[in-house]
Amino acid sequence: MFVLPKLKNPTNAYEPYLDAETMGIHHELHHGSYVKKLNQLLVGGNLNISRIEDIFENISDYSGDIRNMAGGHYNHTLFWSWLDNTMSAPSPELHSRIAEDFGDLDAFKNLFTQSAVGLFGSGWVWLVVNKEGKLDIVQTANQDSPLMSDINSGYPIFGIDVWEHAYYLKYKTKRVEYVTALWSLVDWNTISERFSSKPEMNNLG
Repeated sequence: MFVLPKLKNPTNAYEPYLDAETMGIHHELHHGSYVKKLNQLLVGGNLNISRIEDIFENISDYSGDIRNMAGGHYNHTLFWSWLDNTMSAPSPELHSRIAEDFGDLDAFKNLFTQSAVGLFGSGWVWLVVNKEGKLDIVQTANQDSPLMSDINSGYPIFGIDVWEHAYYLKYKTKRVEYVTALWSLVDWNTISERFSSKPEMNNLG
């Protein structure tokens, strides 16, 4: 059975960038619902699965409902892990790779923000390590993950939720303000650790 992970901090610790009410609703209700429904679907289908990645690696074998709930749980679990109020910086290794693949950190942030603001409808924007070992910015619709076998665009080391429920109470329709604010909450320590511990490229997805 999958469980809802705890946030790193109390919900009000992310203010003023993300308000406590939105954080609470997003975490407890939205993410909590994905976890509850995923467990119900797995039990109902007599499926014994302990790793979300096992679903992703054979995603065509599962229903659309399992795809959505598994993706929602996985994506949000990552999202909470790289939100913090520590104002950290990328590791030298990650900073060097960002500079190599995007020019510099500011150029990367601009490109990532543009992709997040430009995504039509609901979904996620990710920084992934692709098959060639390069960093890449990719979009996924709804609750899809870059690791799903029919997408397989790379190993996600960072990503943001651009569903309206992630920001609507505070930012209304101003997605650009939400995305811009999130840069003040990025935990680069966690992202750098994920980058340094990435699997071999031929094992992605």
